[in-house]
Amino acid sequence: MSTILGFDFGLKRIGVAVGNTILRQAQPLAILGAESNDAKFAAVGELIREWQPALCVVGLPSHPDGAPHEMTQRCRRFANQLHGRFGVTIALVDERYSSAVLGKRQGERIDDRAAAIILQQYFDEHAHF
Repeated sequence: MSTILGFDFGLKRIGVAVGNTILRQAQPLAILGAESNDAKFAAVGELIREWQPALCVVGLPSHPDGAPHEMTQRCRRFANQLHGRFGVTIALVDERYSSAVLGKRQGERIDDRAAAIILQQYFDEHAHF
């Protein structure tokens, strides 16, 4: 059994979800809302040390037609930093509609649930590990 962490990267918050290769079900885990980049990566590092994931899945946003936008490159950079700082294997997953699926209400924080949708999509698309 291997643990997998899923990330919904945002400039203000990072949603985190967890799942494993046996159950293949993603669960919301945390919303990290630190101000500085160093504080965000410190919080991410704590989760990685605690959960010891075999893989980290990062949502990759794009326009509805698949074209990249500003956040696409930022998410790629975040994924590269996860790999570089913590030595974890990374998978990128198309997250175009993860937040829309949740039907966000005003003021509601859904970042951890969006991360769970991203991670569940990874499980659903990868039948073997």
